[in-house]
Amino acid sequence: MFGSYLKLCRQARLKPASVTKYTPWLGLRRRYVHGSIEGTTNTSPFEILYFGRDEFSCIVLEQLYAAEDVWRNISIVTQPDVKVGRRSSQLSISPLKSLGERLKLHVYTIPEERKAFRYWQPPAPFDQLPTSPSHLLVTASFGRILSNSLLQRFEPKRRLNVHPSLLPVYRGPAPIQHALIDGLKETGVCVIEMTEYKKGIDSGDVWGQRRMSIPEDYAFPALRDALALEGGRLLVKVLRNMMSGTGIPTPQRVTENFRYAPLITANDALLDFKSMTAQDVVQRHKAISHQKAVFAKLNTGKTVRLHDPVVVENPSDTTLGFISEPGLAIYEPYSKSLHIRCASDTVLAVRKLQLQDKIALDARAWWNGVRPEMRFAPFSENGSIVFV
Repeated sequence: MFGSYLKLCRQARLKPASVTKYTPWLGLRRRYVHGSIEGTTNTSPFEILYFGRDEFSCIVLEQLYAAEDVWRNISIVTQPDVKVGRRSSQLSISPLKSLGERLKLHVYTIPEERKAFRYWQPPAPFDQLPTSPSHLLVTASFGRILSNSLLQRFEPKRRLNVHPSLLPVYRGPAPIQHALIDGLKETGVCVIEMTEYKKGIDSGDVWGQRRMSIPEDYAFPALRDALALEGGRLLVKVLRNMMSGTGIPTPQRVTENFRYAPLITANDALLDFKSMTAQDVVQRHKAISHQKAVFAKLNTGKTVRLHDPVVVENPSDTTLGFISEPGLAIYEPYSKSLHIRCASDTVLAVRKLQLQDKIALDARAWWNGVRPEMRFAPFSENGSIVFV
C-alpha cells in the first residue's frame, strides 16, 4: 500500500510528508476528496503559483493553506531580500518568504531589478505550454506588475488577485491607506480576475466580494489584517465555487464613485492645517504612520513630526482665542499637549513631537525648547507658534 502511496505522490508532484496528516493513506485521501481519485466530475485541486510579500499576503496564504481541499501544491513567489537602513546594515526579508519556509513550501524570488522581472520564467510545472486548467495564479499585495508573457501561462479564468477594496473604488496599490485618509465608514475585499496591464490596473471581472465596516479605532495594521483574513476566506470560497462549476465572475461597473489609490509618498504625510480639519489629520495619521510619520513645516524652514494626534472635542473659547487662525499652536498644560488650530474651527492635540533631526519629546519639553524665531511675531514670547 505504501508503494502505491509513493507512486501517487510522484504523479501529483507532492512530497510524501506534505500529504500525511494522520496516516499516509488517509492524508492522501483527504487531499483528493474533490479530485479524480474519488471519481467525481468536479475539477481537481489546483496547483497554485502564489505571488505576494507583506503581512497581507501572509494572512491570505494562511487561509488558503488551511483549505487543503482546494490545492494540490502551492509554490511561493516573492521579492528578494534587500539591504536597508544606514549604510545598508540590515537585511529586509519578505514576510511571505519566512512564512513559506515555515510551511515547507517551495519559495522562489524574482530579480531585484524591475526590468529583469519582465523576462522572469516561472518554475515547473508552470513553465509548461499549453496551459493546464489546474494551474492557478494568485496575487495578494505583491507590489509588481506581471508581464503579459507570465499571465499567458495561465488560462484567463485562472489568474486571480485578492484586492482590499470594493472595486471599482480604490483601484491601485494603496487602497487601505486611501480608504482611511478619506474617512470611509465601510470598505471590503474582492477577488478579481487579473488582466493585461493595458486593460487597466485592478479592472478585471469580480469573482467575489465581501464588505466590512471600519471600526473607529482602526489604524492601517488592524484594518489590513482584518481585510486579509476576509480576503483569504473569500479566496477559498471562490476556488471551491470554481471546482464545483458554480463560480461566475461579474464585470466591474465603473461609476462616478471610481477612485484611484496611488502609492503613498512624502507629500501625503505633509499636513496643511488651513485645509485639513483635526479629524482629517487623525485619519491621515491612522492611514500612513506605520510607513511615514505625518509632519508639518515651521516658519524656520524646519519640519516637525506629530505623534499620536487626537481631536479636541468642543475646544473652549479661550483656546480658540489664543490660536485664532489655522496653523497657530499653543501648549495646554492641563492636557499636557500642544493644541493646534485646524480648518473649520477644529483643534488638534499632540502629546509628542519630533523636530527635524532631533529625538522625539513630550509636548512640554518640546514647547520649552521652542526658539523665539519659531513663534508668531504679534504674540509675546510666551504666545503661540505658527505652522506654515
